[in-house]
Amino acid sequence: MQAGVRIPDVTFMTRVRDESIGGDNPFRWQEMKTADYFAGKRVVLFSLPGAFTPTCSTYQLPGYENGAAEFTAQGIDEIYCMSVNDSFVMNKWALGQELENVKVIPDGSGRFTRQLGMLVDKDNVGFGMRSWRYAAVINDGVIEGWFEEPGRCDNHGDDPYGESSPETVLAWIKANA
Repeated sequence: MQAGVRIPDVTFMTRVRDESIGGDNPFRWQEMKTADYFAGKRVVLFSLPGAFTPTCSTYQLPGYENGAAEFTAQGIDEIYCMSVNDSFVMNKWALGQELENVKVIPDGSGRFTRQLGMLVDKDNVGFGMRSWRYAAVINDGVIEGWFEEPGRCDNHGDDPYGESSPETVLAWIKANA
């Protein structure tokens, strides 16, 4: 992926809280389109292999969450975390991580990830098809900066992390202001 490329136009199936439903599980399905997340905004999107996984839960997601004010100060409107997980999983993970600044996007079917060329097979660890770890700065649906972990391939033995870290992305934003 490279700067200047428009991101894919897909529909994400999300679950949103709706108190009018009542009961123990007051959520309803809501379709969200790519434009709902990215149109008219400058955002950071980072994608990772899976919710609740060690690197994602310990370093990457908390790093973006805790650094959100620095991103906002650099003109970033939103920070999104995407994974090839369904909305139930992503919502529960967001709740467990006590997110206030980062919003999650469930790419349950992997459609967006596949169209970006970032869908990889992770059967070697029992995951099936998942996202390769990457981050992007996206302005009104067009990629400005791309940060992909090295070695992208199916059934990679390691889970590299560094290129898509909040520190790397923030340094790039500051250098390209």
